[in-house]
Amino acid sequence: MKTIAKLAGLLLLAGIVSIAFYACTKDSSGETNMPSGKQEVSFYLTDGPSLFDKVLIDIKSVKVLVDTCSKHGEHNGWGDDDKNDSCKVWDSLAVVPGVYDLLSLRNGADTLLAKGVTPEGKIKKIIIELGTRNSLVKDSVSYPLNLPPGDKSYIVLTLSGNECEEFSPKRFRLWLDFDVQRSIIRVRDNMFYLKPVIHLFILKTTGSLSGKITPRESLAVLTIYNNTDTAYALPGREGEFKVRGLQEGTYNVFINASNGYQDSTIVNVKVKTNQETKLGTIKLHK
Repeated sequence: MKTIAKLAGLLLLAGIVSIAFYACTKDSSGETNMPSGKQEVSFYLTDGPSLFDKVLIDIKSVKVLVDTCSKHGEHNGWGDDDKNDSCKVWDSLAVVPGVYDLLSLRNGADTLLAKGVTPEGKIKKIIIELGTRNSLVKDSVSYPLNLPPGDKSYIVLTLSGNECEEFSPKRFRLWLDFDVQRSIIRVRDNMFYLKPVIHLFILKTTGSLSGKITPRESLAVLTIYNNTDTAYALPGREGEFKVRGLQEGTYNVFINASNGYQDSTIVNVKVKTNQETKLGTIKLHK
């Protein structure tokens, strides 16, 4: 999921994220033209919003570590020590290397980041190699976005093996949601560090929330929250917004408005798994 408060310059992308979700395991049912002992894996890139103009991230390659033993039922995984080297297989996925503007991927938008055929098994790690052309644009001015001194030039995501969604036999997919606001560290004026924070989600086990805020001049920022979860949305040019990766439950939606418009709160919003909850058009008043 995502997390961004109404801020103008704080955090974006980096680090090591450990999460648990649904699994990249084999489903032997159904017809498939996948070669024996192989599976297809796709990763989609999306973004948690931020009040920067642009956040440009240079991605060079994506690799995965596959636990090939898990498909045979020989054991339930490597455990904390990961010492069973005979089960570990590293594989590179096809990726279009280049600079990605993360802020173009908000409000339900995404892009296919990497895709490939790997040995069959559970995905245990994802490594995203970063280039040096990372930057952000704030108030129409561009600033370098450097990695903190001593940090490696790649992102490591450690998985439980249960994150991916099998959308057809032996074909799996996973969404990588960059929490931009948490991932950019403002060291001082006009100096920013990149410390990636990434959340993982799939469509089958989460829901979404969408709507439209008017007028555009209200410059609203939305907080979607309950006792266990919080997400944020920054509406697009026409006021449209969409938040994905929400756990099923009842949420409140707080709309923080600007330019003299009144804040507003919508309570008891139901979000259901694998469904989109539509709030329609919300008109704010002064």
